[in-house]
Amino acid sequence: MKKLGETPFIHETAVVTNSTFGRYTEVAELCRIDEAEFGDYSYIMQYGMVWCATIGKFANIAASVRINATNHPTWRATLHHFTYRARDYWPDADMDEDFFAWRRENRVHIGHDVWIGHGATILPGVRIGNGAVIGSGAVVSKDVEPYMIVGGVAAKPIRERFPRDIAERMDRLAWWDWDHEQLRIALEDFRFLDAAAFLDRHEA
Repeated sequence: MKKLGETPFIHETAVVTNSTFGRYTEVAELCRIDEAEFGDYSYIMQYGMVWCATIGKFANIAASVRINATNHPTWRATLHHFTYRARDYWPDADMDEDFFAWRRENRVHIGHDVWIGHGATILPGVRIGNGAVIGSGAVVSKDVEPYMIVGGVAAKPIRERFPRDIAERMDRLAWWDWDHEQLRIALEDFRFLDAAAFLDRHEA
């Protein structure tokens, strides 16, 4: 039985470079992660690909999700990456560091307690607010408001997950910053209380 803990669980088939992970985090089979930050308790399932992204705590990322699917240079005479990965083709050519810097300026930011469904794609520069839900197969090209459920190609709002007042109270409570023992104490409340009742009990 898998046991998560203070040390991130990274499957032996995953390729992870230049990335940091908080406590109780998990990277499943055959993922590729580069230049990413994962907050505490966040996980990504099989075949996920993440580049240049900041991911909050308790993010739930399903299988085959692509985060920061990189752009090609549409303004150049060719889209092909030989123009910016030139050293892969000619030993006397250099890499186009300005192009890679432009890509890095479009980092993806994902909030706390976000659920990203199977096969979703998050495009460069997108910000996803706390508590949002991204439907399976969605292509997210624009920012997603906190606690909004979106879906489709391109993704559009479907409905709010919580009424605005509940969402604002949840952000103020910021339960994702609780320590591990406090989460355990509140486990039954997370399981059995709806959002409003949970807030009523724990705001005090």
